Amino acid sequence: MKSVSVGDLSPAEVRRAVGAATYAKGLDYARSRAVRSMWWDPEASVLHGRVRGRLEEFYETMVQLSSAGDGRAEYVRGECSCPVRFDCKHAAALALEAIASAAVAPAVAQPSLPSFRQPAKPKPPRPVVVRPPTWEDSLGLLLRPKAAANDRAHAAPLAIELTLSTGLSSYPAERSAPDRIRLLGRVVKAGQTGWIRGNLSWSKLSNPYGELVAAHAQVLKELYASYNSRRTDVSYASDDKLIMLSDFNTEQLWTLLDQALATGVRLVYSKKRQGDLDPYDSAEFSLDVTNDAAGDALLVTPVLRFAADGDGPARDSVPLGFVGSEGHGLIWADRTELEASPGLADLRFQLARLSRPVPPGLQQTVLAGQGIRIPTTEAARFRAEYYPQLRQVAAVSSSDGSFSPPVVSGPQLSIHAEYGDLHELDLSWSWLYQVDDLPVRVPLEPGPSELGLYRDPDKEYEILTGLDLPEEFRSETSFRGLETMQFSTELLPRLAAQPDVDIVVSGTPVDYREAGDSLTIAVSTSAPAGTTDWFDLGITITVEGAKVPFVDVFRALTAGRSYLLLANGAYFSLDKPELQTLRTLIDEARALQDSPGDSLKISRYQVGLWEEFEALGVVGRQAKAWNLQLTALRSVDSAVRTELPATIHASLRPYQVDGFRWLAFLWKFGLGGILADDMGLGKTLQTLALIAHAKATEASLAPFLIVAPTSVVSNWPSEAARFAPGLKVVSISDTLRRRGQTLDEAIGDADVVVTSYTLLRLDIDAYADRPWSGLVLDEAQYAKNHQSKLYQCCRRLPAPFKLAITGTPMENNLMELWSLLSITSPGLFPSPKRFDEHYARPIEKQSDSERLAQLRRRIKPLVKRRTKEQVAADLPAKQEQVIEVELQPRHRKLYQTHLQRERQKILGLVADLDKNRFTIFRSLTLLRQLSLHAGLVDDSHSGLPSAKIEALMEQLPDIIGGGHRAVIFSQFTSFLDLVRQRLDADGVEYCYLDGSTRNRPDVLARFKDGDAPVFLISLKAGGVGLNLAEADYCFLLDPWWNPATEAQAVDRIHRIGQQRTVMVYRLIAKDTIEQKVMELKERKAALFASVMDEGNAFGAGLDADDIRGLFS
Repeated sequence: MKSVSVGDLSPAEVRRAVGAATYAKGLDYARSRAVRSMWWDPEASVLHGRVRGRLEEFYETMVQLSSAGDGRAEYVRGECSCPVRFDCKHAAALALEAIASAAVAPAVAQPSLPSFRQPAKPKPPRPVVVRPPTWEDSLGLLLRPKAAANDRAHAAPLAIELTLSTGLSSYPAERSAPDRIRLLGRVVKAGQTGWIRGNLSWSKLSNPYGELVAAHAQVLKELYASYNSRRTDVSYASDDKLIMLSDFNTEQLWTLLDQALATGVRLVYSKKRQGDLDPYDSAEFSLDVTNDAAGDALLVTPVLRFAADGDGPARDSVPLGFVGSEGHGLIWADRTELEASPGLADLRFQLARLSRPVPPGLQQTVLAGQGIRIPTTEAARFRAEYYPQLRQVAAVSSSDGSFSPPVVSGPQLSIHAEYGDLHELDLSWSWLYQVDDLPVRVPLEPGPSELGLYRDPDKEYEILTGLDLPEEFRSETSFRGLETMQFSTELLPRLAAQPDVDIVVSGTPVDYREAGDSLTIAVSTSAPAGTTDWFDLGITITVEGAKVPFVDVFRALTAGRSYLLLANGAYFSLDKPELQTLRTLIDEARALQDSPGDSLKISRYQVGLWEEFEALGVVGRQAKAWNLQLTALRSVDSAVRTELPATIHASLRPYQVDGFRWLAFLWKFGLGGILADDMGLGKTLQTLALIAHAKATEASLAPFLIVAPTSVVSNWPSEAARFAPGLKVVSISDTLRRRGQTLDEAIGDADVVVTSYTLLRLDIDAYADRPWSGLVLDEAQYAKNHQSKLYQCCRRLPAPFKLAITGTPMENNLMELWSLLSITSPGLFPSPKRFDEHYARPIEKQSDSERLAQLRRRIKPLVKRRTKEQVAADLPAKQEQVIEVELQPRHRKLYQTHLQRERQKILGLVADLDKNRFTIFRSLTLLRQLSLHAGLVDDSHSGLPSAKIEALMEQLPDIIGGGHRAVIFSQFTSFLDLVRQRLDADGVEYCYLDGSTRNRPDVLARFKDGDAPVFLISLKAGGVGLNLAEADYCFLLDPWWNPATEAQAVDRIHRIGQQRTVMVYRLIAKDTIEQKVMELKERKAALFASVMDEGNAFGAGLDADDIRGLFS
């Protein structure tokens, strides 16, 4: 926190904080020297002070300051002990006084007021100097006599003048007894001839001028405040000269009197000659039971004993009255003094503090001065019925030994445990006392019964506290199941060992025992009729050799219980790791079933899930079909070394051979998968090797269908002719209607049919009506949206084997990966909703690392991915660099203007992203274009230079001059047109490719043949399906938030066949939306790495928070 001083505070700030009217009053107070003392607390930034009020009273005042950040102090709040409480004139006066003072130091009294003295010539505020007190100051304050520190030289001491009266009580409920003697108190002060009353009253002890001893005035104010707090007839206008101390209903009176006496306040009689009261003593009333003189009755007599008398004879005292309705104090007199006194005014009465309160009934007996006669014939009844009640009121004794009270022993905690069937237990709790020879039981909780009068609550509390019983066992009387087991095995043995506990057990408790060590889990599979992809999953649990119903275990696990109790008394912990794992696996199995019910099922694709079930225990019977599938998938990483077909005219790298054998394995067992190798590692060649292997194995096979982006369709026939010339490949590049052929006529006897995603969607009925040996989806991310028509077409197409080829099986979120897996391995995760709930949300939104690891295990057999770093060590290095460019000043000003306008618009729409998606992305696109060239947004600014084009043209001459070749990507063809214009102006040869280019093969051939050193390509048209290893420089003119799109573009160059180090330059406009796009792209790359490359970060699609971040 930034430090602040009072010197930084201005009068204008005080006026702003408290208002003009309060400021004016505070100014008058400050000028009249009302601020008596002040000190500054620099750590808390609080100014403290004492301010004199209009009626000479003093108020404790404080002002809280804080730093405004620009060298000014801000007035936060003021607090005061006056009735206004907050931001009052006293707080304003304190602040203004501090501003005017030259220095403020701890405990500095009566500071000078230079600026208030000379208003005509105001002086500028001087800085406040906080001087820490010296050691001499501190010791001086410590050693200063109290009177010298707080009182004037002739300050008057105070006393309380005590008198007796028979007037009415101040409590309405007691006004029916006007003849009772009551104690009155009045404040008096020392005069020249003794104690005088003057104009003193309890309500006027503020001592503004210090004429009274301050400590005396303060403690009596506290006594009066405590007295008033319990009155119902108090008025703020009352001027109490006398208060009725007899009505002080709390024992706090004696604490306050002790404090007053300790400060020197005296207790005096009203007659001067009587002097001071004797110090009050502690006393107690007891009841003495004796025989009367005639011997025909018992006499119960109250006896007053003073603590100072010890075991000596009792004083001959006469009780006159009690203090407080419950009798915590006594007014009394010596009998000789009472008989000699002519009246109450002359009586030297005394006070006593009672150690045990005297209830109203006993007070009447005491004041009546008579005992209670009990006929001898009723003595037994008195002993049995009334003595227990009397002992609650006062101590009972017998000075002549004529009365012997009953002998009471105990208590002992008595517990009756009654066991029933099905682990039922009823408990009854009571206390057991022995009254003479009679056992007496009373309820656990205190009650109004007569028997309860024998109880010893303190001993009962001590016993219960020592047992440390759980609350549920003290408040409940009936238990079932685990509670019965817990009581029997844990609490009962502990209670039985206690000397103050008596336990009675009825019924027959079962043999409760922990049996977790005997628990075993067995799993099995069976094949239901009519399906080949799904199998019934069976789970059997046994404990001590007996089967436990699985449904009972699962319900207990789901309910979060700690134990499961069996009927025979055996129980086991549900926190066992294998049971918790079992619950997790069952949850997953149920979550991933397409139509979950009571039965458990497992798909032939879910080998990872089965292996974790299997690890829990014994494997029972297995369906034959399941065993075959399981054996196959388990051997996926150690498959039979399938030889490459002789019809492949290429030398495959080791990892490519490994990929081919993995594909051949999937083909053999009718399983689909995803080949997700990095771009440029030869996925096309591995796939052609698989097709050649299939045709060599069975020549009469139906053709394979390969579906690819339009720009890549032509690549497959050429690659097949190069690597597998024995395959007959037919490319379909138009709709069947425009070709004027049926699909069978177009295909003929082809081994491979290649078409585009667009044509497949348009002619899906024809493609779905004929058999295929396999379906291959090239750049399969085109089918990533499971709600699209294209995805539905790929799912619908009948083929026993489906393969997805893509270097980016997911670009934005995990549901894209689910889409591809649901095409190639439809039983792995059948339901998109359940996949989203079980995997996508926990991983993307909650960074659930355990769920991520589980997902990796599940997809591992069916997804194969290798990166260049893993398998292509001989591939030349790829160096990437970000070049930040500064926008030209006019360009920057124009960008900032549009940014402010678009930011306000987008932040108002982003709450409903789906509804406003088009508008939001249009604004984002405008800002991205504006980061490239102002003319892309407004033709009137086409003359402004582009910093990116200038940066590009600085690099190209050296690249071309060094014999290198460059590929330049942009997502905006309009910007590529501006680059073309500049290349034309500088005489640089180039090739150009975008979505409108018709002669793609000719353009590619021209660049590959070396006719042009520069290739301009739109990211959409040339990001996939091209092999441009002839270039070794890559420029990305604008970033995109999908890292996979950029990676695909770069991998057109950095791929197998590249001989030189690849240099990648990303041109980023500094302090624009492009820098935010780079940050977002890094987060999205992390999601892909976490799932596909075993990274450890998480991310999600472009959502509302992402968009807000672009404008932060």
